[in-house]
Amino acid sequence: MQTVLLVIYLMVVVALIGVVLIQRSEGGGLGIGGGSGFMSARGTANALTRTTAILATLFFVISLALGILARYEAKPTDILDRIPTGNGTTQGGSVLDQLPGAAPATQAPATTPAAPAPAPVDPNAVPNN
Repeated sequence: MQTVLLVIYLMVVVALIGVVLIQRSEGGGLGIGGGSGFMSARGTANALTRTTAILATLFFVISLALGILARYEAKPTDILDRIPTGNGTTQGGSVLDQLPGAAPATQAPATTPAAPAPAPVDPNAVPNN
């Protein structure tokens, strides 16, 4: 269904671009336009305006339909969900630990006391080297 809507959407987009490009310029924004073209009659301007409005409405409706279909169809999986959770040797490791050639993560035992924090370094101190 999404493929059919996407093909129709692309055809509407190309048609909308074409209809907008063949319309007569009203203000001459870049200093061009306003001259006589092959579609310069007042009746064709009304038809092109109506066609532009219809194509723009189709553009928005199909855009909304594609967004709704994308929400309710099969959800894409996250690439991190495809990585196996581990082989039981590492506990609490990260995704990087599971890459080939990566060293297994070692966890410190819970009974070891934490090392004392180093003394804060004064940013204005002069090195003694």
